[in-house]
Amino acid sequence: MAIDEIKNEEITSNFIHDFIDEDLEEGVYSRVQTRFPPEPNGYLHIGHAKAICINFGVKNKYKGICNLRFDDTNPTKEDTEYVDAIEEDIKWLGFDYDNVYFASDYFDFLYECAIKLIKKGKAYVCELTPEEMREYRGTLTEPGKNSPYRDRSIEENLDLFQRMANGEFEAGSKTLRAKIDMASSNLNMRDPIIYRIMYAHHHRTGDKWCIYPMYDFAHPLSDACEKVTHSLCSLEFENHRPLYNWFVDECIDGEKPRQIEFARMNLNYTLTSKRKCLKLVQDGIVDGWNDPRMATISGMRRRGYPAEAIRDFCEKIGVSKAYSVIDFALLESCVRDNLNQNAKRAMAVIDPIKLIIDNYPEDKVEELEIEYHPDHEEYGKRTVPFGKELYIERDDFMIEPIKKYRRLFVGNEVRLYKAYFVTCTGYDLDENGEVEAVHCTYDPETFGGDAPDGRKVRGTIHWVYSKDCGEAEVRLYDRLFDVPNPSDEEGVSSFEDNLNPNSLVKKNAYIERALKNTKAGDRFQFMRTGYFCTDTDTTDKKTVFNRTVALRDSFNKKK
Repeated sequence: MAIDEIKNEEITSNFIHDFIDEDLEEGVYSRVQTRFPPEPNGYLHIGHAKAICINFGVKNKYKGICNLRFDDTNPTKEDTEYVDAIEEDIKWLGFDYDNVYFASDYFDFLYECAIKLIKKGKAYVCELTPEEMREYRGTLTEPGKNSPYRDRSIEENLDLFQRMANGEFEAGSKTLRAKIDMASSNLNMRDPIIYRIMYAHHHRTGDKWCIYPMYDFAHPLSDACEKVTHSLCSLEFENHRPLYNWFVDECIDGEKPRQIEFARMNLNYTLTSKRKCLKLVQDGIVDGWNDPRMATISGMRRRGYPAEAIRDFCEKIGVSKAYSVIDFALLESCVRDNLNQNAKRAMAVIDPIKLIIDNYPEDKVEELEIEYHPDHEEYGKRTVPFGKELYIERDDFMIEPIKKYRRLFVGNEVRLYKAYFVTCTGYDLDENGEVEAVHCTYDPETFGGDAPDGRKVRGTIHWVYSKDCGEAEVRLYDRLFDVPNPSDEEGVSSFEDNLNPNSLVKKNAYIERALKNTKAGDRFQFMRTGYFCTDTDTTDKKTVFNRTVALRDSFNKKK
């Protein structure tokens, strides 16, 4: 089902919807419009996925509008690479934005709003240094002090602001501040900066501007300019709401947007700080922003997470105002449930040893027809060759079996998936004393995996035919960090001290013939092993699979 086709009654109601329903009933608005406003200074992560689902969920429920707007007010950190990546991520998640805007589209409008505030006596040019400004600001328990430049005349402020825009002053030497209340209990209302001088090339406006608006100024006025009705944002902006409303009330006539806050997503065992994620990339700890261990949407896509599973995860955690930490296992469970229903089945042997069927004809090769998924006939079937020498998992044989071990050991009979019953008769050791081959005999009457005499076996193992299989690099990904809160763990010097040394293990594996020509993004359940995805590093000469998630959660057990 396409996202835009979701029926209203299928979208779970929450307190945001309750507020919107109230606004519509009282006639505050006759329509609903939201926006998703990321800053293009990094890649989107799982926390953004929640915000995306909330904003576009409102659009779908109320048959409204949701725009994508890039908050590009800080040219020193922004890049078109991030713009392109953000657009790709949103579309991959399954959402269509109505329009694409940039805060820089409104730079002329924002400049005029600043002029309006100056003319109303509500803004002034200040020359305090950052250190002095912090000193004048006061504390949570003590009021701030007025800047000595606060009472400049309107004419002087207009002249100075124009000269700031003309590039007559050094960067950082002057700012434009709103004149609100230095004694306010809300520190955000203590004459916040509106504009600062910054000589930086902008990715869209070039060198037209040398003054740039602050986020708290640009954001509400951009919302108002676009006719947004409900500005949905995370809870850290709750204390900014009075300032949001102040700018809108002072600068905008007519209908005005309403800000509503919700709790951001906090997912354990992950980092979402752009600064810290950038350090992981720059220090080579991960292989770029789309490394499958990253909490970025592009990383999760490369790892093989289905978009539907991420949306399901966001739906399950819900929308609230309460701070909470979500267990990473819940995300993996959503991924696992989705792939169990939708991923094709296939056989791959990741830690191989040879299995030799001594009584199987030397030159005989059978082509077994096996379905890709027991519940999806439309996925079709493939032929899998079977012969005398196979590869099986090393863990599927033990010289001295442990209690309740049901796989191969001398004298035990097991089922080879979709093939025959085989009984282990012996094994060969290499020069290091390691098992290099297992010997067995097969019962030709058990073709297909059932015995005509009704006898049962308690173990079934997978395999690949040694003379007609492919080779692949299998990347066994796990969580990047081995502690729940890697950014703030007691007793360590930095988040890098919490890295999981086994977050990536590479193996050379044998894969069944049908997996030789997969393309990037194809997803499979490797039987009895886990869910895997063909990686973008795959070429004509090399096939690479990423482990998306294991068949069951074993992370905490390993710890």
